[in-house]
Amino acid sequence: MIIVAGHLLVEPDTRAAYLADCASVVERARRAEGCLDFALSADPLDPARIDVFERWESRADVEAFRGTGPTDAQRAAITGAEVAEYEVAGMRRPG
Repeated sequence: MIIVAGHLLVEPDTRAAYLADCASVVERARRAEGCLDFALSADPLDPARIDVFERWESRADVEAFRGTGPTDAQRAAITGAEVAEYEVAGMRRPG
């Protein structure tokens, strides 16, 4: 399993519009082969921050989806980012 997690930064006054514009990306991701979860959400404390969380079955699934990544306008709106991919060897459910 691959987890992609981190955050993007955009201008605070454009964050709501950026997230609305990303709705189609989230929909596409959630329908993509191997996508287990995909979310972009407004951080409750930092008005410039968008939290990123993705879970994928495999690296190949992530790479196949990335071919349909953000538009040029979405990329241009990002003023900073800290996102990383993690390979998960195992999982357990609490309880």
